Amino acid sequence: MKHDTKRALVTGGAGFIGSFLCQRLLADGAEVICVDNFFTGTRQNINHLLDNHNFEVLRHDVTFPLYIEVDEIYNLACPASPVHYQHDPVQTTKTSVHGAINMLGLAKRLGARIFQASTSEVYGDPTVHPQTEDYWGNVNPTGSRACYDEGKRCAETLFFDYYRQHKINIRVARIFNTYGPRMHPNDGRVISNFIVQALRGEPITVYGDGSQTRSFCYIDDLIDGIIRMMQAPDTLTGPLNLGNPQELSIRELAEKVIDLSGSTSKIVQRPLPEDDPKQRQPDISKAREQLDWAPAIALDDGLKRTIAYFDALFSKI
Repeated sequence: MKHDTKRALVTGGAGFIGSFLCQRLLADGAEVICVDNFFTGTRQNINHLLDNHNFEVLRHDVTFPLYIEVDEIYNLACPASPVHYQHDPVQTTKTSVHGAINMLGLAKRLGARIFQASTSEVYGDPTVHPQTEDYWGNVNPTGSRACYDEGKRCAETLFFDYYRQHKINIRVARIFNTYGPRMHPNDGRVISNFIVQALRGEPITVYGDGSQTRSFCYIDDLIDGIIRMMQAPDTLTGPLNLGNPQELSIRELAEKVIDLSGSTSKIVQRPLPEDDPKQRQPDISKAREQLDWAPAIALDDGLKRTIAYFDALFSKI
């Protein structure tokens, strides 16, 4: 079904990434239907969009079928931090697998283009560094992180099988660590953890010796990559890495957050969680070549904006 105005469905639209995607699509002139069951998404993330006559919110769980008329689908629904996805691991797997089946079924019926928010976690604890899209990963299928890692891997399988079997127009992006305003203060992600602890003057908790590395992409850069991928020619199915290739250790990040926030917090070490990846850095050569995309916002600038967001948030409490 086609309209004069593009109609976009965003599952997980009230989440951290989803809310920014809804905002960008509206700014680009689309009608946006935000679907969320509000397990980790919040109404505060989308309150500023509610007065827009092109924005609609549906409380719905993607593990159940959805019957709606849209032109394109962005499937972002799934808790993405260990604290949340390990809370109900069976439901996490269902969200990734049943959610993919339901959204792909909708795309098949409508002939709609569909985007899958996959994750760098499909690479597990990688033996290849940096990670390229042709690397198959090193994932523990029975560990405490498997509900998310294997759920997302299965979702990718479903997307490519629907593509091959039913000729669905798919886009699969593997999203690396992303940060920015609207992160949940208690989601257990390293940047939000460090900023919250620093602003409260609490010890900064580093797991292991802090030598494990990550690469952090600011939310605006990621959203730009997602939009470019959906606007690319139909031959570009992915999977495509979207993330910032600038790598740093967790200890370096902790020291940077302390410095930028003006905190007096000290760093303390705790045991490393099960299956915690030692390295994480995307090879974004394909995104550079096929989308003309690369992150533009420096880590220090992004951290300053994120610290300011949390500082303002806590001042209201």
